[in-house]
Formats: sequence, C-alpha cells, structure tokens
Amino acid sequence: MNLFIHHSSFIDENVKIAQGTKIWHFCHILSGCDIGKNCSFGQNCVVGPNVKIGNGCKVQNNVSIYEGVECEENVFLGPSVVFTNVYNPRAFINRKNEFKKTILKKGCSIGANATIVCGIKIGEYAFVGAGSLIREDVKAFALMVGVPARQIGWVDKGGKKMIFDSNNIAKDSYDGSYYILKNDEVFEQ
Repeated sequence: MNLFIHHSSFIDENVKIAQGTKIWHFCHILSGCDIGKNCSFGQNCVVGPNVKIGNGCKVQNNVSIYEGVECEENVFLGPSVVFTNVYNPRAFINRKNEFKKTILKKGCSIGANATIVCGIKIGEYAFVGAGSLIREDVKAFALMVGVPARQIGWVDKGGKKMIFDSNNIAKDSYDGSYYILKNDEVFEQ
C-alpha cells in the first residue's frame, strides 16, 4: 500500500488510513479515525478521535482536527487552522457529551490561522480567508474574510473570484463550467 507515515508520528489502534496518504513529522492520529486516499498531513497535526477525513484532503502544519469535525473530499486546511468542539468550555467541567458537529463540505478551503467555531457547516468550494473567524454556516462558493467573517463575494472551483454577467451567469476558471447566482446562492448549471 502506497502510504507514508514519518517515524516520529503516532498512529493509535483502530485507525483507517487509505492508500496514497502521507503523514509527516510529529503527528498523532487518534483511535477511531477514518482517513481517505491521497491525503497529506503536515508536521505537528492531531486528528481525532473518531474524525472522518475524505479523499484528497490537505492539512497543513499545526492543525488539530477535534472530535466532531468531518471533512469531505478535497478540503484544504491552511497552517494553524483552529477548530473548537464545545461552545462554553471549562477546565473543571467535562462536556464531551456536548461536542458539536462541524462539517466541511467538498472542495472548501480554510486559510492559515482561521478559527472555526463548532456546530457549523462550510459549504462546497467555499473559501475562508487567512485569519478569519467563522461562527455561522457558510454558503457554497462563498468568499469569507474578517473577524467575525463576512461574505465579500463568490469563488469558483479554481478559487478565483466569480464575475457574474447581466444574467447572473459566471464561468469557472478551473473547468469551464457555468454558475448562476439566484436568491443569494450560487448553483452549478
């Protein structure tokens, strides 16, 4: 199986890691994780427990993906992205039964040092700018920046800002497909 795990990383028992995945220096993959094909984890990443990572995901250095987070295929997580899994943590109160589910849909990208508050969904191919704070659901193809983040436009699959014509149609820079902007949402045609 074409799999690379650096000798400094720890992989717990009861973990599934598919072929083509690379896990670099000082990572820890906790029990119950399911990692898809052709993923990459930079140094100093922690995953799990019980986290599902889809095929083709890229996780840069210093990212901890906590229980409750699920990444669909081809998700990009920039260096030092931060996830939470409880709304009101206290060191002296165990709230593991209150973990909130956070879903990162297919193809979305989260920039370096962004913070993702638990219990939300980031839509397909959405793009979260570096350093942003996401505390609400993000629409598919939305371009989000700031603290707290606000939507400043739409991006295509290639990560380029969409320009809509007078009929609210835009062409994808990556694959030439077309989108329509309707009722403040973007749909592929």
